Amino acid sequence: MGLLTRVFKQGRPPAEALAGLDRDERVTAWATTPSGDVAVATPRGLWLAEGAAGRRRLAWNDIHKATWGDDVLTIVPGVEVEPGVVVDAPHLRLQLAEPRDLPAEVRSRVTRSVAYSTHHTLPGGGVRIVARRVPGVDGLTWVLRFDEGTDRADPEVRQRAAELLDDARAVGDVPH
Repeated sequence: MGLLTRVFKQGRPPAEALAGLDRDERVTAWATTPSGDVAVATPRGLWLAEGAAGRRRLAWNDIHKATWGDDVLTIVPGVEVEPGVVVDAPHLRLQLAEPRDLPAEVRSRVTRSVAYSTHHTLPGGGVRIVARRVPGVDGLTWVLRFDEGTDRADPEVRQRAAELLDDARAVGDVPH
């Protein structure tokens, strides 16, 4: 879809939806909720209303998964629990009264932020090694996501995960 077609199809979000965006951010998609709140996508992330707290941005590289169904956009953000190790944060369920192009934009941006992802079996579970593109940052950001139930404090598990991460980083053909 061309830029002009998108602009006319999407229209412009309400002015209050632009509050808090960085001066150089541009809106790529937006949607409204049944309560009238507006969710906004930019090249840097997804802006969500936080009630009286205002708005917050989830960077694309901080969203592990996004799904769309039954007028609900479900976002699974990640949270760093120790340097280089992330876990799923509580799911965010965003009911959309007028989804417009927002669900497709969110899925596309989250998918494009992933440069490398692979899963490995470890003693007692497994680990996913993920390299993400972060807007404004050169290179890739690498993280480990241990499977639920995997004892990430186990020295053997940590050693093997570190070896797998080093091997993944050494791969010269990871797309940038």
